[in-house]
Amino acid sequence: MANQTKFKDTDIEALIGWVLRIGVFVSMIVVFIGGVIYLSRHSTEHIDYHDFKGVPDFVHTLPGIFHGILAGRGRAIIQAGIILLIATPVVRIIFSAIGFIIEKDYLYVGITLLVLCIIITGMLTGHGG
Repeated sequence: MANQTKFKDTDIEALIGWVLRIGVFVSMIVVFIGGVIYLSRHSTEHIDYHDFKGVPDFVHTLPGIFHGILAGRGRAIIQAGIILLIATPVVRIIFSAIGFIIEKDYLYVGITLLVLCIIITGMLTGHGG
């Protein structure tokens, strides 16, 4: 008989913990880099509080953020870091579903996929649960 490796609950929990740590750490680094770039370019500007200037148009869409990153814009890099931070729990849910599939716990696979569908639907439609 071949020696089969079986994943334990603790292995999957450790993997999910690492996914969360890495996601938060990477997003923190990206936001920090964007902040440094933004401050290095805009730290000497005079701020006029009489006229409100909102967020630039390029940080409202994913293609705009991507082009802003390629152009080296600090705000776009900060926005990308925030998107990475938001994506971290979604990736965690995906890893949880994979873990439940490996364990053949199909009730929790269904529940996890339902939660994932609710989150993705909420993100795409802009409606909260």
